[in-house]
Amino acid sequence: MAHNILLIGGHGKVSQILTPLLLARSWNVTSLIRSPDQTNTIEKLGDGQPGKLSVLVSSLEEVKSESDAKKILDQVQPDWVVWSAGAGGRGGPSRTFAIDRDAAIAFTRASISTPNITKFMTVSYNSSRRHKPSWWSESEWDIAQKANYKALPTYYEAKVAADEVLTVLAQRRYEEDVKKGVEAAKRFCGISLRPGTLTDGKAGKVTLGKIRAKGQVPRASVAEVAVKLLEADGARGWFDLLDGEEDVLDAVERCVKQGINCVDGEDIEEMKKRVLEWGPIAS
Repeated sequence: MAHNILLIGGHGKVSQILTPLLLARSWNVTSLIRSPDQTNTIEKLGDGQPGKLSVLVSSLEEVKSESDAKKILDQVQPDWVVWSAGAGGRGGPSRTFAIDRDAAIAFTRASISTPNITKFMTVSYNSSRRHKPSWWSESEWDIAQKANYKALPTYYEAKVAADEVLTVLAQRRYEEDVKKGVEAAKRFCGISLRPGTLTDGKAGKVTLGKIRAKGQVPRASVAEVAVKLLEADGARGWFDLLDGEEDVLDAVERCVKQGINCVDGEDIEEMKKRVLEWGPIAS
């Protein structure tokens, strides 16, 4: 089945690797970028691919509400949305919050409230969480805490807020789909892909799921895992990702089959209360 995918942050390094992988499956991709100067770079990614590539120039800093995001969704008409955008530390805290939190949450909410959209994936990072997971050591948690609160405090607050909105609202949408009798393969899936430190190496074997905290992973491997998670029926939840010894397909199939979700250990009820600060949960 040909899918129509909105890839938000299309000029990013992961997105530029991901785009031809999506197109190679005869899926159609609309790559949302911030500047017309980036258009030629993106258009070349579609050369010789069976899927159709479109480019949409739009500033995420102008997306300040769910209705702003909905206008773009209505224009593109995707059935899957992938968020791989970010301020990248440019423009100070206000820009980080505007893009990594506010725009991300706006697109998350708008996508989940759009019936024809059945998957939303965000590329986050593995320390985007508020509580120590049981499979991390105290030293690993300490490292994560130092990164979140000392090195990247604004980025952390933005990303964890967006991750939590996706987690809460995706679960609500999924439960609604179940009640409505939507067939399993068409129920909404919210996916947070959570790599460790990114590198520019070649794609390789990985470790995925409830894994160690510290480590690296090539952006190319992130893109490969993203595609396999999108392809996998029923893949939903948080997936931590690092270099490892398992083939990508095997790792994804194992995690999905076993129902592994790295959100375990988080306080879901407190998470729901925080999400309400961004507006009511649609019923």
